[in-house]
Amino acid sequence: MNFFSSMGFTAVSFLAFTVLVAVIAYFYSRNRDMSSESGYYLAGRSLPGIVIAGSLIMTDLSASQLIGNNGQSVQVGMGVFAAQGFGFSGMILVALLLVPKYLQSGISTMPEFYELRYDKFTRNLTSIIMMISYIVVFLPSTLYAGAQVFITIFNVDGMLGISYTMAMTIICVIIAIIGFCYAFFGGLKAIAMSDTINGLGMLVGGIIITIAGMIYLSSILGGDGSFLDGLDKFLHTDPAMMNIINEADSNEPWWPWPVILTGLTVNNVYFWGCDQAIVQRAFGAKSMAHAQKGMIYAGLLTLITPFFLVLPGIIAKFVFTDMDWATSGDLAFPMLINAVLPRPVLGFFAACVFGAIISTFNSYLNSASSIFAINIYSDIIHPEADEKTVVKYGRLFSVVVAVCATAIAPFLANVNGIFSWMNMALGLFNTPILIITLFAIFSKRAPRYLGKIIIPIHIVIYLLLNYLLPHVIPFFGTIHYMYYTFVLFIFDVIVSLIVTKMNPLEEEYTLPNNPPKDMDLSPWKYRIHASVATLAIVAIIYVIFSPLGFGKCDETTWERYQNSMDRSAVTCVVDQSVL
Repeated sequence: MNFFSSMGFTAVSFLAFTVLVAVIAYFYSRNRDMSSESGYYLAGRSLPGIVIAGSLIMTDLSASQLIGNNGQSVQVGMGVFAAQGFGFSGMILVALLLVPKYLQSGISTMPEFYELRYDKFTRNLTSIIMMISYIVVFLPSTLYAGAQVFITIFNVDGMLGISYTMAMTIICVIIAIIGFCYAFFGGLKAIAMSDTINGLGMLVGGIIITIAGMIYLSSILGGDGSFLDGLDKFLHTDPAMMNIINEADSNEPWWPWPVILTGLTVNNVYFWGCDQAIVQRAFGAKSMAHAQKGMIYAGLLTLITPFFLVLPGIIAKFVFTDMDWATSGDLAFPMLINAVLPRPVLGFFAACVFGAIISTFNSYLNSASSIFAINIYSDIIHPEADEKTVVKYGRLFSVVVAVCATAIAPFLANVNGIFSWMNMALGLFNTPILIITLFAIFSKRAPRYLGKIIIPIHIVIYLLLNYLLPHVIPFFGTIHYMYYTFVLFIFDVIVSLIVTKMNPLEEEYTLPNNPPKDMDLSPWKYRIHASVATLAIVAIIYVIFSPLGFGKCDETTWERYQNSMDRSAVTCVVDQSVL
């Protein structure tokens, strides 16, 4: 066997690219002061727009996205574009409306912002909520999905002669250790630089896998093995899979078209504007213009990510026709890349995927550390500690977070659909935190105890609607969870307005004007132009893959699913009557 086509070369190329990224990140950040909060957690507020954009994309582009989105598209089709492509809506709104207020206030963390506007209890409560979400949801999901990819690519369980569960545990531990090293020793500067390099590699690799997938599809379906023939077969083999617009009454993993402008937008604004791991990049910007550039550039780049977050799942649907994707959708992406990528390229792409996994892991680990160090250790445990001590204990806390997340990760094998599970879990708290953020900025009379009311009320009602009532009244289980997100958003706004009306602040509150030293707060002059251009591109994509374009079909994927369920119900009744 040619060495360049062997698993050995795949392993070598994987290690070579991974080490190269680590070395570049080290040299880029080695002269940065890591003993101060600003130097370690905010990269000394020196990040340019393009680095912010790359870091944002790679933080978002976790292994759970690669696995989860393709696991949905193999069943749903192009409708999954909404989950990723519409991320631009949150980025643009945050860049235009929220980032200027954050930088003006001079904050380092989101909980710190909540103390400025509300009180210390709200700061502590949001700190705890965010840390729990990182430890229980984000970090374990990243480890689990990443391990799933590498077990499939490198046949880890077969190669080592161990069980799948043991292989999962080993890979999770390895990913956690490497990601921890980035976050512990390099700080945000090293993370952001490695994100940018891995982001470029992922974009290139994503295009390669799409091209290779189209060529493979052509050969499987009896074509001439060319890319153009594969593209033709991709577009016309099953027009229902090309329909980007899902019915309003469809349920997850489908994305009903009304949720795109309602619940999904709420989710996006929270994720890009309130999640510490995301906005920490904007806090580390050189200037306001660079922060806005980074957010809007990232919004534009999300329109490229469906090349490897949506299309591979659809190709897998056409290629692996004997799979029951309703129960094994999360295998679509790793199965396809293992089948279509040549060995010389597989190692490079595996390294890029590994970079995406590490990026998300170390980003959330760094953010959990920053929240603990700045908002809990220095504020509650040891208020007199100097910055060096605060950073030291923040780093030590990241060890605890990494261990806990690694212990939880293997148990996610019992979750049906990692992406849907993540979104549903985050809905528990993301809306009320977004509400108190919006009222902090746009309401001068909202009382300081607002978060103490909205957060617990929302959590109780969300648990009832999504987890308890569906077991008692089946109708509630037929409603997409993003509808609940929007309904509760409106409910939370109404309650907040009532509370503000009944007990407003005696004096109007104005956010402090305390920007970081020497930071230019002038906005990016092309922010509106770039935002409109991004919106226009999305509109064109939706027309191309709608019933007006390639998505014209007699039966949609949702209707097909409903009909199959009806047939299953009839078969079940017949079988019982025979008995």
